[in-house]
Amino acid sequence: MVSYVSALLYGVGGIVMAGMALLVAFQEKLVYVPVLPGLTKSYPITPARLRLMYEDVWLQSSDGVRLHAWFIKLFPDCRGPTILFFQENAGNIAHRLEMVRIMLQRLHCNVFMLSYRGYGASDGYPSQHGITRDAQAALDHLSQRTDIDSSWIVVFGRSLGGAVGAVLTKNNPDKVSALILENTFTSILDMAGVLLPFLKWFIGGSGSKGPKILNFLVRSPWSTVDVVGEIKQPILFLSGLQDEMVPPPHMQMLYAKAAARNKNCKFVEFPSGMHMDTWLAGGDNYWRTIQQFLTEHVTEKKENE
Repeated sequence: MVSYVSALLYGVGGIVMAGMALLVAFQEKLVYVPVLPGLTKSYPITPARLRLMYEDVWLQSSDGVRLHAWFIKLFPDCRGPTILFFQENAGNIAHRLEMVRIMLQRLHCNVFMLSYRGYGASDGYPSQHGITRDAQAALDHLSQRTDIDSSWIVVFGRSLGGAVGAVLTKNNPDKVSALILENTFTSILDMAGVLLPFLKWFIGGSGSKGPKILNFLVRSPWSTVDVVGEIKQPILFLSGLQDEMVPPPHMQMLYAKAAARNKNCKFVEFPSGMHMDTWLAGGDNYWRTIQQFLTEHVTEKKENE
């Protein structure tokens, strides 16, 4: 019996040590994927390929990192909302251009696409602290532009981008009009157990039942569930129910946390939407949902001021 217990303890200890080793050595590679397998870090296309009117924008984050972005306009004097778009994890902003092309047409807006540090043509290496600085640099740039209506800036984040956008929106109640979250996780702590199931016993968010003894090793926790409860601006939650990466209950938990304090929250499900194609699977209903949200919480609000 004693030998059995000892073996069990050694086994558990081995799992813990293996988990710690994985976290210390590879966590940035698990959390951030700037390059898709088999491809290069460079952009496969530019907005010009899709005949989009755009400007190459170079920014400097507050810690000195050089960042690249595309500012895309529907037409030269478009004064509609400007959407600050934060992409999901894998790949770079060029891989989202087809979706943005349709966004311009359907929402009659401008779109600012930021390459996080370490992604696309931006310098540096990704981290939560660094990407938070990058997002602020993008918003500060937009707020200072004279060719747009800076009072109509809407943050749109998908997956990792939703975590980025939530932090930025919370930190800038006077600069961001509204937030749109799509297929976003509650936290990286909760996602650790999704990506590596054996870790769920040692890493987890506030709702986890495990001992969470390895949480201190996670350098990019991105605890969106704690952030959304502090956001005062209107929030639209877009959830693809076939999401194969982020379990749909994550979006439901985010909505519940936000709606408990914020009356201007709306949650919409898309039955056939997967992690990266909800915008496509949702069809006309997807774009109508966003347009109605913008009309109610951004356009009409501004006209009534």
